[in-house]
Amino acid sequence: MKLALVSIGFLLLLIDVCNALSTSRVFEQLLSNSNSKYLTRDEHWFNQTLDHFSPFDHRKFGQRYYEYLDEFRHSDGPIFLKICGESACGGIQNDYISVLAKKFGAAVVTLEHRYYGKSSPFKSLTTKNLQFLSSKQALFDLAAFRQFYQESLNSKRNRTNVENPWFVFGVSYAGALSAWFRLKFPHLTCGSLASSGVVLAVYNFTEFDQQVGESAGPECKAVLQEVTQLVDKALASDAKALKNTFGANELKIDGDFLYFLADAAAIAFQYGNPDKLCIPMTEAKKAGDDLVNAYAKYIKEYYVGSFGAEVQTYNQENLKNTTLSDSSGDRLWWFQVCTEVAYFQVAPANDSIRSSKVDTRYHLDLCKNVFGEGVYPLVDATNLYYGGTDIAGSKIVFTNGSQDPWRHASKQVSSSSMPSYIISCENCGHGTDLRGCPQSPLVPEGNSEKCSSPDAVNKVRQKMIEHIDLWLSECQTVNRCSS
Repeated sequence: MKLALVSIGFLLLLIDVCNALSTSRVFEQLLSNSNSKYLTRDEHWFNQTLDHFSPFDHRKFGQRYYEYLDEFRHSDGPIFLKICGESACGGIQNDYISVLAKKFGAAVVTLEHRYYGKSSPFKSLTTKNLQFLSSKQALFDLAAFRQFYQESLNSKRNRTNVENPWFVFGVSYAGALSAWFRLKFPHLTCGSLASSGVVLAVYNFTEFDQQVGESAGPECKAVLQEVTQLVDKALASDAKALKNTFGANELKIDGDFLYFLADAAAIAFQYGNPDKLCIPMTEAKKAGDDLVNAYAKYIKEYYVGSFGAEVQTYNQENLKNTTLSDSSGDRLWWFQVCTEVAYFQVAPANDSIRSSKVDTRYHLDLCKNVFGEGVYPLVDATNLYYGGTDIAGSKIVFTNGSQDPWRHASKQVSSSSMPSYIISCENCGHGTDLRGCPQSPLVPEGNSEKCSSPDAVNKVRQKMIEHIDLWLSECQTVNRCSS
């Protein structure tokens, strides 16, 4: 869901809070770097196949995973697979899944996404070496790991042919993986939760910016649009001085700079902190203060200071770095964006918040500049393979926050076997059902008390529990009848 990319690298198969596409390239990684409590940070390793689609390539690589068994009912408890998304996976975080684990007597396991964190097959991340980085390979990773872990559990308990009921969870891109896993491997899970699951690949994602405006409200939206106009004008007259005001001199490409500014606004709504942006900006407008300076203050104090975004995340020269490092998640997510899903956050033709210079050409030029000729997002092929919002799976719960720009890439219309719920409140954003409000910093155990409408969050959580309970019981009934 670094679904704007915010580090696209800012949740049973569940996505570690590392999967919530921040607005542009910062989201997931910020979550994984947060100081929130972990259920466990003890690393385990699994020998994973590099290419699941080749009959000739038998190479393997080490893939990191975590397990939390404190609440596990060893006789017949379910296993919650929490998918870790587009960033390093530092452990199993203490979000609302811990509450669910206690309720259902479940074990929680999390697998780090291939290439991210310590689970990289290569030390050099050249475009050629990234050929095995895709959602399709990641789904097979999850399937192979699921089989490995079940067999390992059986071996430890001296039993054979026993299948615990599995349930998959994920947020953002990991939420999409959760839904796609149930679609492609229905025999391996009793159901899935796709929290803010971005199952629709989008070439020109104008709805993202439109939602930012809607979430901001008329007064704040008008101020943000005025800032954009002032920035565009100042960029043309003295780009160096303007970028210095925002502490972003390293962003030599104007499009990178403007993307950085757009992400800074979107993140406030995506992660449930609208007041951090709208109050100071509307007050500055009323006081007749310099709006560009006011916005720069917000970015430096909140987006960079408190939220933890890094300017270098937006620098294409940084994205071109092929050496494996702690900041490699930015390059890795952009590769997935530039090959599979796009999610190009471009300015709408009218009434835009972001600069019109952040357009399709900017994104295509970035893909070419960072990865070379011939790299292009096959959006139609991705949607043909998975179904987009017409996904034809079953036993998948979709949840979305009403203020989250990413919800327009998720399934928002319910069907009989795939219920979809929109959590409506002023600060209900990306993954609110699992993470609570706001999400900067992350709230342990997904506490809903600070949501502007806790009842709305808790009502959807109760619906989630009902579906999980029903589908797990149906799974257990089938297993008993077949044993």
